[in-house]
Amino acid sequence: MSNIKGRQIGKITADELKLIQDQQNKVNSILVEIGYQESRKHALLHDLADTNEIINSTKKELQDKYGHIDIDLTTGEWKMHKDVEGNKED
Repeated sequence: MSNIKGRQIGKITADELKLIQDQQNKVNSILVEIGYQESRKHALLHDLADTNEIINSTKKELQDKYGHIDIDLTTGEWKMHKDVEGNKED
């Protein structure tokens, strides 16, 4: 630091400049990737909302056809929902 006392301007070495340029380029690259991922996340959230609407529509169709049932997603077998079973016994 003694060689810059009293000076108001100067220049860093080429190696130092390259180092900080590389570091800044990495930051910029990361920020671009974060932006891309956020955009992708946004699109996926819309897809999820659309899929949930379709699922709810299917649930309503099945409930209109079979009543309030629980479906085994592996076998397709169904049974009356517990709340419905309890109400029938009353």
